Amino acid sequence: MVTPDQSDWVVNVQNFHKRYRKQIAVEGVSFAIQKGEIYGLIGPDGAGKSSLMKAISGILTYDSGSVEVFGTLISSEVSAESVKGRIGFMPQGLGQNLYGELSVEENIDFFAQLREVSPEQLISRKRKLLAMTRLDKFTDRPMKLLSGGMKQKLGLVCTLIHEPELIILDEPTTGVDPVSRRDFWAILTALLREQNIAALVSTAYMDEATRFQQLSLMYAGKVIAAGEPSQIIANVPGTLVELVAHPQAAALSQLKPIFQQVEAVGALLRVFAEGREEAAAIKQITSLLSDQELSSIHASKPEMEDAFIALLNQAHLTESDTAPAINTHKESEVDASKKDELAIEADNLCRDFGNFRAVDHVSFQVKQGEIFGLLGANGAGKSTVFKMLTGILRPTGGEGKVAGQDMLRATQAIKERIGYMSQAFSLYQDMTVLENIRLYARIYAVPRQQLKQRVDWVIATAGLQGVETRLAGALPMGIRQRLALGCALVHKPTVLFLDEPTSGVDPLGRRRFWDILIQMARVEQVAILVTTHYMSEAEHCDHLALMYAGRIIADATPAQMKKALVEAAGELLEISTDKPLLALKLIEQAGYEQAALFGKKIHLLAKAPQLVRQQIEPLLTANQVVLHSIAPHPPSLEDVFVHQVMTHESEAEQP
Repeated sequence: MVTPDQSDWVVNVQNFHKRYRKQIAVEGVSFAIQKGEIYGLIGPDGAGKSSLMKAISGILTYDSGSVEVFGTLISSEVSAESVKGRIGFMPQGLGQNLYGELSVEENIDFFAQLREVSPEQLISRKRKLLAMTRLDKFTDRPMKLLSGGMKQKLGLVCTLIHEPELIILDEPTTGVDPVSRRDFWAILTALLREQNIAALVSTAYMDEATRFQQLSLMYAGKVIAAGEPSQIIANVPGTLVELVAHPQAAALSQLKPIFQQVEAVGALLRVFAEGREEAAAIKQITSLLSDQELSSIHASKPEMEDAFIALLNQAHLTESDTAPAINTHKESEVDASKKDELAIEADNLCRDFGNFRAVDHVSFQVKQGEIFGLLGANGAGKSTVFKMLTGILRPTGGEGKVAGQDMLRATQAIKERIGYMSQAFSLYQDMTVLENIRLYARIYAVPRQQLKQRVDWVIATAGLQGVETRLAGALPMGIRQRLALGCALVHKPTVLFLDEPTSGVDPLGRRRFWDILIQMARVEQVAILVTTHYMSEAEHCDHLALMYAGRIIADATPAQMKKALVEAAGELLEISTDKPLLALKLIEQAGYEQAALFGKKIHLLAKAPQLVRQQIEPLLTANQVVLHSIAPHPPSLEDVFVHQVMTHESEAEQP
């Protein structure tokens, strides 16, 4: 083992082990973090990320191995205290390190006092950090009244107020909207460039992998891969094929026995053909689906989530449960006219809380068999719309129908025809899988003579075979969420409401969960209304409505939204150089203020791509920066979300 140069390395973890009684939390993990580097720990809940971060912060002991921070071995309370002044640590959870009754400014001042920041330093640092986080207009607001994204940004300000050399952020972007996520990364980039800090950041979002210079993929306490994002993906050879097939569910059922990774993402099918070149992959897939109507076949390199799942399969670390099967026997029997029926109708819905309008004339429609996504920042009004449509909350104005029933006059009838799965875990953890299903069947008044049939259907549909007698609280997160979904479906609802359904679930569990939703929508013709903070998950929806400040500001399919982004803001370009931080600074100074760092590459939107090259290439060359490439890059729904919200924020600020 080569010993890192202490002048360059800030953190050095070797063969780290941590147990909680008989439970192994982290096993044999090693990595090192350099100055000027953002290092990522990526993995689902329970992967061991938090235990590692707490040990590096000096607030958790460990069983064996070594942890060195700034060249000091963290082996005792004394050694931990000797480096804590140089570390900033933000724990997991919205606003967990803050005080609800204190205002934004009072929280900052309190942490500055704890960290012995002088009054003179505090004035300049506070002004700078408030501007960076866009909290400068909310200094008097109590922390408890902030949105989730604002709480996280305030937590970051309090973590940075003493200008630490190492910042440790435990899932800072979980549960916050994409604009706040983008703000977080912009702040980290600025700190990296201006202060040459080191940062250790954990996340459950696979789509954030490209943000890190180096990362470790973690699962069940182990590192299954480490290195640069591009290197990790390159180590899992194969081709990602995207295509449109009709009927989709039938194509899905034909491909799943052949390929380990197949999923429906909106109108597309995504197939990762592991170990196959592009031509061979496309030929095999088209041959398998020779009896299907195919279009829009496109091959590309796999993404981090594809690589992560492939690595889990290779290491035999996947759940040993039964994956839900796609049943297509009813698909041909579905009445075509039913597909055009409206399952949900919102017509100018409004809801006021005193003088505050939380929902402002919201209108949209969801057809039977359609997966409809409701997106928006924290506080945009999504949950209030949910509560009005399900009869929990009366609207101030407007009308709505769910499953053909007026939501104002038939609340009980609505409840009998809908399934609802809340973000919070709604099962009884000290009851078995079967007991939970039977309980919900009774709550939903499933006739006794149909009870066994419905329970058996839930177990088969949700892939719960083999775990029927296990306690719900002892199940892995992915299986628990499928059980919760099965309970919401036990009475055969025609409309399904899902509020952040896969938060904290690993990518494989999330894909299996969506297999069930595809079965419900495509075959059973259930209408599904879902909210999510996973922008990659929003791609699964057939249609999306984006909310901002209580209003719908975009209503279209994911593909239409991306097309509209390109028309309004230009093509997304990915710029690769040998000095990305310096290149980003130069590009921003050239007028491209929305440029953002993604790991070692830079993304920006440009209406005239050729002009961008003509401006940037000589600018970089003049500053001794080597330009490797400027290439078009497919925009994501996060790009759409950020552009839409930032545009409306700018319009709202104008007099």
